[in-house]
Amino acid sequence: MDIQAIKNRYDIIGNDPKLILAISKAIQVAPTDLSILVTGESGVGKEVFARMIHDNSSRKHKKLVSVNCGAIPEGTIESELFGHMKGSFTGAEKDRKGYFEEADGGTIFLDEVGELPLAMQVKLLRVLENGEIIPVGSSTARKINVRVVAATNVDLLAAIRKGSYREDLYYRLNQISITIPPLRQRKDDIVLLFRKFASDVAEKYHMPLLRLSDDGRQYLMDYPWYGNVRELKNVTEQIAVVESERLITSEVLQNYIHHQPDEKLPVLFHNEASSQQLISDRELLLKALSMGQMINEMRNEINNLKQMVSQLAAHSPHVAAPDRTAPDYYDGEKFYQLETHSAAHPSHFDFQRPDEEAEEVEFQDSEVVDNEPISLSDRERTAIIKALERHHGRRRPAAQDLGISERTLYRKIKEYDLE
Repeated sequence: MDIQAIKNRYDIIGNDPKLILAISKAIQVAPTDLSILVTGESGVGKEVFARMIHDNSSRKHKKLVSVNCGAIPEGTIESELFGHMKGSFTGAEKDRKGYFEEADGGTIFLDEVGELPLAMQVKLLRVLENGEIIPVGSSTARKINVRVVAATNVDLLAAIRKGSYREDLYYRLNQISITIPPLRQRKDDIVLLFRKFASDVAEKYHMPLLRLSDDGRQYLMDYPWYGNVRELKNVTEQIAVVESERLITSEVLQNYIHHQPDEKLPVLFHNEASSQQLISDRELLLKALSMGQMINEMRNEINNLKQMVSQLAAHSPHVAAPDRTAPDYYDGEKFYQLETHSAAHPSHFDFQRPDEEAEEVEFQDSEVVDNEPISLSDRERTAIIKALERHHGRRRPAAQDLGISERTLYRKIKEYDLE
């Protein structure tokens, strides 16, 4: 096995030991039918390794089908992978082969396999274990012979711990693991790649070749290159086309790339506001429902208390009128507070009016509360009715009062039949 010949064939630039190890491993396992999981950050060239594995296997005369799992909508991914039958869903006007059936006898490359939904992970596991697919709308399994090479830039072990990825699928895909190192771990290869990309641009557009100054070379090597080879190629092509000066210094490079903190993700400023989690619409709705339920429960408790007081008032013996010289007294309807207070305080409340010593007074509830819970739509309907009554049927001020648009109010009036 000639590593240099492989590098030349697939246009791989670099001499880093970790990169050479990954290439050697790929060539060594290519003749087998074992599933291979290629891991590495975005932009390191995982698809190149999939093609390398396919071309050096016994399946090289069949198809290599590449699928970006993260780019397929969840609702159609099963049909895309396994095909569908005519009439199985709206728009299925004829039978269609899926990617697995297209790759029968060859290799299928599942890029971004870490983005697969859980439901799809179960079906993929069945295909890997049984070698059978069932198209959407069919009840008959079809045998296929496909070698799977998967790739991901997601930490699948961390996803397994969080419950977003199946452990059994991970070990089924990861029969052989190949890790491609990021560019920032191959510092000596960065300058080689820059020269290669600059040479390609110069040859394509008949332009003078770029050269790096010493400080420019060091600047390139110190930059973290989170976009890896893809980012380096993009930056090199921009500089080659835009810059008239062909000697590239660190000052020139600063116009295209800027050193950033080691963390790839932005750091949040932790204050009282940012520390609170953002609440989704669903959570807001649940909070509103919970608040409504709490209000209903409080109303029920108040209603029960009023009924208890009413029963006590109806069955308690009549006593003398309260001492009006006391700081507070209750006349059967409300409390009174006098500006002049005496030292004497009543030890109880009299449920009789002061001027009616013998007449029994019935307790009147100020509000009768229905014990049955009020739905959100009922509350909304009641609020609209009250707003319209307050504004004598005028919709614009009623809508402003409710905090909604006039068009929304009109739709709600039609919905609740309030014309």
